[in-house]
Amino acid sequence: MPGMNSGLNTNDPTVVAAFRLALIHQGILILLLFGTLGLAWLTAREWRRNTKAVDRSAAAAAAVAPEPTARKVLRIGFGLLWVLDGILQAQPGMAVGLPSQVMQPTAAASPAWVQHLVNWAGTSWSYHPIQAAAATVWIQVGIGLWLLVARSGRLSQLAGLAALGWGLIVWVFGEAFGGIFAPGLSWLTGAPGSAVCYCVAGALVALPLGWWHSRRAGRLLLTGFGVFLVGMAVLQAWPGRGFWQGDVRGQPGSLASMAQSMAEVSQPRVIASIVSDFAGLTRAHGFAVNLVAVVALAVIGAVFISARRWLVRAAVIGFAVFGAAVWLLVQDIGIFGGVGTDPNSMIPMVLLAVAGYLALTAPAAALVTAPAATAVAPAAEQVAEAASIGPAPIASAQGGWRRQLRPASWPGAFAGARLATVAGLASIGMILFGTIPLAAAQASTSASPILAEAIDGASAPLNSRAPGFTLTDQDGRTVSLASLHGKTILLTFLDPVCVTDCPLIAQEFREAGELLGRQSSRVELVAVNLNPLYANVSYLRAFDQEEHLADVPNWRYLTGTPAQLQVVWRNYGVTSQTLPAGAMLGHSDIAFVIGPTGLLQREMDFDPGPGTTATESSFATELAQAAQQVMG
Repeated sequence: MPGMNSGLNTNDPTVVAAFRLALIHQGILILLLFGTLGLAWLTAREWRRNTKAVDRSAAAAAAVAPEPTARKVLRIGFGLLWVLDGILQAQPGMAVGLPSQVMQPTAAASPAWVQHLVNWAGTSWSYHPIQAAAATVWIQVGIGLWLLVARSGRLSQLAGLAALGWGLIVWVFGEAFGGIFAPGLSWLTGAPGSAVCYCVAGALVALPLGWWHSRRAGRLLLTGFGVFLVGMAVLQAWPGRGFWQGDVRGQPGSLASMAQSMAEVSQPRVIASIVSDFAGLTRAHGFAVNLVAVVALAVIGAVFISARRWLVRAAVIGFAVFGAAVWLLVQDIGIFGGVGTDPNSMIPMVLLAVAGYLALTAPAAALVTAPAATAVAPAAEQVAEAASIGPAPIASAQGGWRRQLRPASWPGAFAGARLATVAGLASIGMILFGTIPLAAAQASTSASPILAEAIDGASAPLNSRAPGFTLTDQDGRTVSLASLHGKTILLTFLDPVCVTDCPLIAQEFREAGELLGRQSSRVELVAVNLNPLYANVSYLRAFDQEEHLADVPNWRYLTGTPAQLQVVWRNYGVTSQTLPAGAMLGHSDIAFVIGPTGLLQREMDFDPGPGTTATESSFATELAQAAQQVMG
């Protein structure tokens, strides 16, 4: 997928250092956010206590709206998973490795339109890897904390919606729709994607509490889950899909191949040994292994559909045991290798099954009616004051959202909020702290210069007189360095018949001019011919036409006699040699920034690396920024 792979090692020290520094700086700001909100809340609460302002209806609402057990399992379980996923996103290799080692392999077997969609997302990530990786950490940790602290009310429902929304983004772009459009779809290998479970859980948390007040909620959840498992059993048993064969023409079959590839991931030796042994077992007894999987999925699914409580309990236990075995033996826990983004699908699915069972066997008690709520309000106030947390919700039972939207009511509402509510607001701030910079970065059409710096290192500052020259440009006009004084010069050396680095460098110079916008009128883009065998201006014109440089007004491609060119090469330290394959030269890739007064300001190693769209844009950004620094 062109443009997705930056061509860098996932643990490139330049990128890793920048990623860690970004996380540290942003982490400090987020801690300040939490501290500021906490201090403001304590101050407002103390003021509220001194003024004897007590919201009886709010306290009553807190006392009579217990959270259903099934919902609590989903909220806490998936909250912890989101936090874990955010921590996994902070692994050093994520900034560079996510597009090429997670997104691209996941989409490789999917149809072309899925690959194009994932490639677009991966390329966008590659343009700004530090911002994207850091933002993903804070968004996912923020969603997890929000779910953990927001136990009830609209704030809790909004947390579910946030989990649903981000889960859909991860499912589409990070998991390529969970592979549902690819051949070989199997529940054992994670289909239809763990992010689907996160989305389902988020949607369930976002539902009104009244939905959980009868066993119907549990029946619906278990029936839907059961139908899904039976469908997965049918796919697992379908002839011709390769799951019944442990060995196919001397090669491991589908399941054995998956387990074998997982055993090769960097991980603790004991786990690798267990997974490797299972791969060998599957290769030798593929039919039996697949039969166990098919029967287990079909039976557990059928029991879930029946919704008989005494059977469902045993099925949930069996599903948890079976899922744990699959999680270890086939999915290899999912977090190793340096680019594991989540623990895969088994834990989320077990959580959904447990929640379904609890909703079936222990539905939530009905809400207390308004008169009863009024009766218990004083007691609730006393409990709240004794616990030093204030009445629970920001919202009052009287007045609804219209009252909350009035700015005059905000100080009192904030003062009366629970500590958990304040923590929820801080979690929202954490999410925004990730999404706003990410959105700003994605809106930029130029890549971060960190990629160029990682490939070639930082530019070296200079402060010496640039060696003069007098040469001929592509239009046959004489051009000297002195004639260009007054403008900032971006200078490089190109071979007009080169088909590797030189076209890439030329495009990077052209794009740098575009990035400079109006400032480009103060800049000259200059290249000096590197090939004495093709010194005629006609070759320069042909190169310009091929690289779409003919219409760039400030582009100058200079040439001269071999003797003239050799003097310039020597003065600027450029080396070249004739390659055995033909007239193209092997040469050093270098660029200089010359100030308006003729002083050398910067020297940049300009090897274009892999030449992806991301690295090309990154080098162009580095050039443009260097010119802007010189221009002041």
